[in-house]
Amino acid sequence: MFDDLRDLYQEVILDHGKNPRNFRRPDAFTAEAVGNNPMCGDALVVYLSVDDNATITDVSFQGQGCAISVASASMMTELLKGCPVDRADEIYQAFHNICTGEGTPEDILAEFDEEIAERLHMLSGVREFPMRVKCATLAWHTMDAAVRGEQEISTE
Repeated sequence: MFDDLRDLYQEVILDHGKNPRNFRRPDAFTAEAVGNNPMCGDALVVYLSVDDNATITDVSFQGQGCAISVASASMMTELLKGCPVDRADEIYQAFHNICTGEGTPEDILAEFDEEIAERLHMLSGVREFPMRVKCATLAWHTMDAAVRGEQEISTE
């Protein structure tokens, strides 16, 4: 059963890597940030539209990177669209903790609904490959920088 689940997760990651969702520069946005991972050459721009109620009404990205970097960015955009900024920060922190091994994915994800927990769990395997953690978290760090009004971030 575990192998079937791992295979499904790999299929989802490959699909998002090859066919990223929300891969575009929107006509209008309220915040943007550039993220770079100089160790492997991943470079992304994350665009956010945040309304007066501090809700992310749109999120998209452009750039280039490895399959994990692009898949993570794609999955992030799907998760955060329509999300309050405070909740987006909670999701970001949980994902970062999962990837860096600060607790088990099951414990960290217990407070989230099934969709969020499942999506974040799909990417949790990168914690076994420390060199790939920066790839998986680049878009998330970049989104966080955009929310905080920073224009650029590096994983270096």
